[in-house]
Amino acid sequence: MKITSIDTILNSEYPGLIWVQIHTDQGITGLGETTFAVEAVEALIHSDLAPYLIGKDPLHIDAHWNNIRNSTRGDLTRSTEIRALSAIDVALWDIFGQSTGQPIHQLLGGPSRERVMIYNTCAGYRYGVRRSEAGGDYTGGSGATALNLSGNIAQAGDEGPYEDMRAFLNNADDLAESLLSEGIKAMKIWPFDQFYEESDGQRISLENLKKGIEPFDKIRKRVGNKIQIAAEMHSLWSMPAILRIAHALEEYDLMWIEDAIPMNNMDALADFRSKISIPVCASETIATREAFREMFERRATDICMLDVTWCGGISEAKKIATMAESYKLPVAPHDCTGPVTLMTGVHLAINLPNGFIQETVRAYNSGWYPTIVDRMPDIEFGEVAAPTDPGLGMALRPEVFTDPRTSLRKSDAKTIA
Repeated sequence: MKITSIDTILNSEYPGLIWVQIHTDQGITGLGETTFAVEAVEALIHSDLAPYLIGKDPLHIDAHWNNIRNSTRGDLTRSTEIRALSAIDVALWDIFGQSTGQPIHQLLGGPSRERVMIYNTCAGYRYGVRRSEAGGDYTGGSGATALNLSGNIAQAGDEGPYEDMRAFLNNADDLAESLLSEGIKAMKIWPFDQFYEESDGQRISLENLKKGIEPFDKIRKRVGNKIQIAAEMHSLWSMPAILRIAHALEEYDLMWIEDAIPMNNMDALADFRSKISIPVCASETIATREAFREMFERRATDICMLDVTWCGGISEAKKIATMAESYKLPVAPHDCTGPVTLMTGVHLAINLPNGFIQETVRAYNSGWYPTIVDRMPDIEFGEVAAPTDPGLGMALRPEVFTDPRTSLRKSDAKTIA
């Protein structure tokens, strides 16, 4: 089997997303995805990666990973090079699964469980990769104030019933009950982000500290300990500020505190972990095994969070997760970005002996994800089931390609000659 061409697909409705399709001479097409700086990712794929890959066997996955990593000299961060490599790697694993008739989690060693627990990241429909059309900023800082914050979970004109970011800022107790009614027993919120701009994260006032705590207090008063709560911090805060926030949150028995400080000093993160009682989770913002090794060696985290389409793809995610297992750390795959990212995380969480919990966004899963792909993970009563179809188990819908907002760029033997 040989690679014949590589497509990149962009759509202006999702300005932060890029999809990659790798075609083969046996009629199998693999699908990959990554996010942010998508024009740069696209350019790199067609200028450097496609000329290397076209004509080669797609099943030589490790060799391709190493050769691309070495040729692009991708660093230890979530760089353009690593994100492009991640999308390519996912597509190659999809081809592998389809060619053998097996789901990816089976190729990784088989399922360690048939279902894995999920949590709901409480974002709305236009958060993250769709933020350019609604003011929903990635950090939640300026986005929190740009959104219409009045009301509860839904209002007239909303895309659906799950405007969960507005809900956690205003009616977190009602939101917790809504999640529990669907069998979802864990949630993630970020109410402190709205106060970041006041001091660029260098300090937090007592008044804003109390406002940030309010959603956690409402949840515990309404539903007690029936739901687990994670606090997302988006790497915004200085050490004194985040310690003040974390100590104020300790009484609420959180599932974890995530990305408390910028992920560029593992000694500082380890110091933070030593001073609080809340489990520390890190980090979707770093990539490759070398960066995670440093984090693990410093004993800087309690929970390993990685994003398969940012950290180096399925190949690298499996290596990172196995290394985490040797440090007795659970793995919680990230997704607040795209449907392929979600599905890759599910395959990984199903396979890993130390798979812990899978991130989901119910606004995405019931809203725009199904308009992009032909199959979604099977989520029911707060758990996601092991996929059963070969490869990823999903493909882009035909409507993606007929959408006038879609642009497709192709590289093949003719274009690279």
